[in-house]
Amino acid sequence: MHAMRVNELSDDINVLRMEEITLPPPGKGELRVRLKACAVNFPDILMVQGKYQYKPQLPFSPGMEGAGIVTDIGAEVTGFAIGDEVVTGMRSGGFAEEANVLAISTRAKPKGLDFITAAAYPAAYLTAYVGLVIRANLQPGETLLVHGSSGGVGLAAVDVGRLLGAKVIATSASDEKLKTVKERGADHVINVTTGFREKVKELTDGRGADVIFDPVGGDVFDESVRCIAFNGRLLVVGFTSGRIPTISVNMPLIKGFSVVGLRAGEYGRNNPEAGRRNLETIDQWAAEGKISPYVCATFPLEKAVDAMRLLQDRKAIGKVVITCD
Repeated sequence: MHAMRVNELSDDINVLRMEEITLPPPGKGELRVRLKACAVNFPDILMVQGKYQYKPQLPFSPGMEGAGIVTDIGAEVTGFAIGDEVVTGMRSGGFAEEANVLAISTRAKPKGLDFITAAAYPAAYLTAYVGLVIRANLQPGETLLVHGSSGGVGLAAVDVGRLLGAKVIATSASDEKLKTVKERGADHVINVTTGFREKVKELTDGRGADVIFDPVGGDVFDESVRCIAFNGRLLVVGFTSGRIPTISVNMPLIKGFSVVGLRAGEYGRNNPEAGRRNLETIDQWAAEGKISPYVCATFPLEKAVDAMRLLQDRKAIGKVVITCD
């Protein structure tokens, strides 16, 4: 089978090469999945560069979430049959025609979703759900401020916030991208290139945002501290700006807000039963059409570097998906 492989870590993602490899049979607790589609996520880029917290052993294929068809079943696996259409999460290995994946990380593809859409929703919507529902306890009528709203996770947060009954304010540095975000349900949009603090204050009658979803970090985090409401929850999702911010602890004390870390996958690994319920919820929402990822582009497997470059150059809106047919 073919796979896009990393044989050496590099800041230049062009080190990815298409190779012919042979997978071993699926091991105990594993399934072999013929991948039809695999979503591209920012951590895939960081893994190639050796900058992600999880560092797979070389050589490896990036790719953390995909959808496909079960073609083989390992020992001690129940509940699956050859031919089942599934979605699966993996720490790496998705930029390939086939992958051996853990059965516990695999579930039935929601009916009504094609493979591309099915590959695109799990990680983003699980992150948004765990962040907004479990970690931030977002309530109907509260104000949600979503940074990086044109990315896959950001658009998912807009979608989930709207579904939960919050007033959603979305930010981006691109007016063109914000048009799509507004069309996807944001109540208000703000271009952050000229700042956002005063506009958020204006839109909330001076109170500030109750929950802030921040996958950007850096200066965006710093300014968020200045427009968060009393009893607000500032979700630390990531640092796509490249700078990990710091905060003086007197700020949460004086302003009465919480800084809350978010690692949706780790939450499920530490509490498997809760993790299963979280996945069941987003799967049900997807099957019912309540949520749907926005896929801006698809690329064939051999063009995986071009797909990653779209994210790296901040040109993507929503999700980018690699097709493996």
